[in-house]
Amino acid sequence: MQGARAWRCRGLLLPRSAPGLAASRRGSSSQDKDRSVTVGSSVPMSAGGKGSRTNCSRSTPQKVPNRLISEKSPYLLQHAYNPVDWYPWGQEAFNKARKENKPIFLSVGYSTCHWCHMMEKESFQDEEIGRLLSEDFVSVKVDREERPDVDKAYMTFVQATSSGGGWPMSVWLTPSLQPFVGGTYFPPEDGLTRVGFRTVLMRIREQWTQNKSPLLKTSQRVTAALLARSEISMGDRQLPPSTATTTSRCFQQLDGSHDEEYGGFAEAPKFPTPVILSFLFSYWLSHRLTQDGSRAQQMALHTLKMMANGGIRDHVGQGFHRYSTDRQWHVPHFEKMLYDQAQLTVAYSQAFQISGDEFYSEVAKGILQYVARNLSHRSGGFYSAEDGDSPPERGMRPKEGAFYVWTVEEVQQLLPEPVLGATEPLTSGQLLMKHYGLTEAGNISPGQDPKGELQGQNVLTVRYSLELTAARFGLEVEAVRTLLNSGLEKLFQARKHRPKPHLDSKMLAAWNGLMVSGFAVTGAVLGQERLISCAVSGARFLKQHMFDVASGRLMRTCYAGSGGTVEHSNPPCWGFLEDYAFVVRGLLDLYEASQESAWLEWALRLQDTQDRLFWDSRGGGYFCSEAELGAGLPLRLKDDQDGAEPSANSVSAHNLLRLHGFTGHKDWMHKCVCLLAAFSERMRRVPVALPEMVRALSAHQQTLKQIVICGDPQAKDTKALLQCVHSIYIPNKVLILADGDPSSFLSRQLPFLRTLRRLEDQATAYVCENQACSMPITEPCELRKLLHQ
Repeated sequence: MQGARAWRCRGLLLPRSAPGLAASRRGSSSQDKDRSVTVGSSVPMSAGGKGSRTNCSRSTPQKVPNRLISEKSPYLLQHAYNPVDWYPWGQEAFNKARKENKPIFLSVGYSTCHWCHMMEKESFQDEEIGRLLSEDFVSVKVDREERPDVDKAYMTFVQATSSGGGWPMSVWLTPSLQPFVGGTYFPPEDGLTRVGFRTVLMRIREQWTQNKSPLLKTSQRVTAALLARSEISMGDRQLPPSTATTTSRCFQQLDGSHDEEYGGFAEAPKFPTPVILSFLFSYWLSHRLTQDGSRAQQMALHTLKMMANGGIRDHVGQGFHRYSTDRQWHVPHFEKMLYDQAQLTVAYSQAFQISGDEFYSEVAKGILQYVARNLSHRSGGFYSAEDGDSPPERGMRPKEGAFYVWTVEEVQQLLPEPVLGATEPLTSGQLLMKHYGLTEAGNISPGQDPKGELQGQNVLTVRYSLELTAARFGLEVEAVRTLLNSGLEKLFQARKHRPKPHLDSKMLAAWNGLMVSGFAVTGAVLGQERLISCAVSGARFLKQHMFDVASGRLMRTCYAGSGGTVEHSNPPCWGFLEDYAFVVRGLLDLYEASQESAWLEWALRLQDTQDRLFWDSRGGGYFCSEAELGAGLPLRLKDDQDGAEPSANSVSAHNLLRLHGFTGHKDWMHKCVCLLAAFSERMRRVPVALPEMVRALSAHQQTLKQIVICGDPQAKDTKALLQCVHSIYIPNKVLILADGDPSSFLSRQLPFLRTLRRLEDQATAYVCENQACSMPITEPCELRKLLHQ
């Protein structure tokens, strides 16, 4: 294995002692990448003997299921026919480990993870490895998307004792759940520079039997050190850090890592990181008249444009793949994650607000079209992901990207029509291949294809502007646009006949909350009611299927059943901090888009529940999991990294500010200040690790605008003022509709609303800051001027 795809998931680390933590925390996140773990060992791991064979013996996978067959998780079900005595995470497994005095092998992944598939095929389907795992270990399989608390606790260990982390994550635990060995992907057998999984298992078995005491002492030391290092608390700090210093430093760190040519903020692999783009847009708004402000806007818009033109975007079916393996955004890892679609549609909508360029709004609409078509349950919920691997043809083994790549021959056969008016003989297929960079030999380099699965294949990526392609063949720009769109539609129809990638039909409250935001924000910005209706359906789904009325708690997961039904695990998996934070954000965005106060009321109730379950009354900020749910885990963490998904604490800081603006409740402002103070050291040292929280810090320092529209919700003049607000990028505001009813929910929360009147019976806007409101405004153009000040 070599090249850009192989480096992420290799290795083993057996920590010698707690001082090995020195290289642990960096400004990167295991949520962002599948990173290799440095080989280091206090247990001899020499190659040889059984482990030295080049290839694993293979036998037909057993048809007798293991106990994972009773689980709901698509990831666990993928392992239900392994010849491994798998247990789900739970007391049954822990009791067995204690009773039999065996170490626990914990394997964590998710159903659309390419290297998880590789390890399952190479190692977990192997009969001999299966016997080792079943006889000498208690083997536990965890879906990281179902149990983020388990994933984060042990990923912290893997990252802290190595050079990185990723999935599949492989960790060996004592029967009391303390980690003592960690790694990620292991090949089945020893190689020249790598230790094979079989060898690792045999050496750990040997050390557990003959040298257990040092392993246990090491585990205790490492766990104690992790507890100390992971503590996030206000301490003696009463106030958040300096806003000006922190935001400036965050900007400077991003400026220093920006790729001038291709956009993005790393060499390779490159991730979309919408939290960074959101920070840059916010920084631009606060520094519009400065060179740094212009630079921030340019970096964000350029990155979004290069991503949309690159192969990380599915030009045929829309939506974005998880990340690019190269700095050009050309060849992706092909899985599509719901959380990426949700956040990116907001980023592209904001880019449209700021630039007025419809290129960005078209990308946003394309993302939502993909989600509505491929990731939506008939009852309104949203599925988690689509895999990147699928069979090229029925009956063949899955290959990465097979559903998404094209040969020149395929395109020529599908698009043979001559293009009239061109300056040289030209078919529709040739035009499309020129514009999207397809070649006879394929446009994927061998270094990006370590398994040789993509030879002769092409990933569509925009090579030229429409104007340049039109000029090259002497055609009108609109004619080229029409021809390309027609060609893409034919490719889309042809692609329907290919075997589809696996769909992870698990539905997560957190990601559904993000997707409600995506539909609500984009629908409001573009003035498209059908998109807002999709957001409403998503919120109704959450309330009907993922909310327990009796306890006021969210459930983490539900699953698509047969015939369009919705199923739950028994007992239910209760929500984590991110479920509450992301759903509250979605409901606040939905209220502003729909002006239906019921969503705001539910958001307030969920925030109360979040405060009760997760708030750290001594140290400030929120724990990621309930104390009871995470009982037995070595760490109860507060996530301090904005990665592929924002930290739930970062989102909560914004939610608290907005809820204070909607209600005037001082307790939520106080909690926001305590939260920011608790994370102040992290923001001071590495602000680029928390750009979403730095944005909240800036919003707290500035004055939040309360934009109040007094009017009939159905009247044209009210809708005109609302649309005026939605069309402008104003991140630090709450939008309130006052319909004149003094007994309404918002009038009870904010008594000053009762004093605001319509001017001459027209819909009237007020912009309020620091308990003072502007003069009444009835014209959208005047409101626009005021909001742009």
